[in-house]
Amino acid sequence: MLGVGGGLVIVPILAWILAAQGIVSSHIMHLAIGTSLATIIPTAISSLRAHHTRGTVDWPLVQRITPGIAMGCLVGAWFAARLETEALKIILAIFQFYVGTQLLLGFTPNPSRGLPENLGVTLAGSLIGAFSSLIGIGGGTLSVPWMVWCNKDMRLAVGTASAIGLPIAIFGSAGFIFNGLSISALPAHSLGFVYLPALAGITLASIFTAPLGAALTHRLPADTLKKLFAILLYALGTKVLLTTI
Repeated sequence: MLGVGGGLVIVPILAWILAAQGIVSSHIMHLAIGTSLATIIPTAISSLRAHHTRGTVDWPLVQRITPGIAMGCLVGAWFAARLETEALKIILAIFQFYVGTQLLLGFTPNPSRGLPENLGVTLAGSLIGAFSSLIGIGGGTLSVPWMVWCNKDMRLAVGTASAIGLPIAIFGSAGFIFNGLSISALPAHSLGFVYLPALAGITLASIFTAPLGAALTHRLPADTLKKLFAILLYALGTKVLLTTI
């Protein structure tokens, strides 16, 4: 519904579940982020198909931004693997509060502003990919506000963000798998920093629910979508800070 790929919900809740299972605390956030990115692959496919059917995916923009997304995701995964769990928690919460505040302020973009040229789009993609991979989200948290800032319609921004989430998930999860292969003390049934049992359970549920969210996007007013997005970010940012890992 919001073009966020589910990672904003999955990371904090999965971190809490992994902590309750007694998994080594120093790896919990890395596993939550890596697994979140992997679950976004089927979610993004299901969601982008639903948005494509409704004509709300800017495919030329997706093609232009993907190379930058790929580079940013690989760098973000490498950097995240070298950070402590507590640092990742704080980065995630601050990021959620920042974007939520930006949306609640209801800024009006300059009417003459549009999408930048290829170099600017590549740079934007690199930043979106790096931060998305760093905190395990599908990219909508950054790409939706960025596209709205460039005067894209909110529904078109959400639909395009769902498509952008696919390369973020592919390259981001690949980075977390690679960087976690040499780490000891990971739980059984892990592939690097991807916890396979959680991946299977979340994937089965999300395949059926993602199209429902996409349908709601086209029934709710754009201003309502922005407010829901902001409230979601504030709630989950608070949850991240209050969760003991």
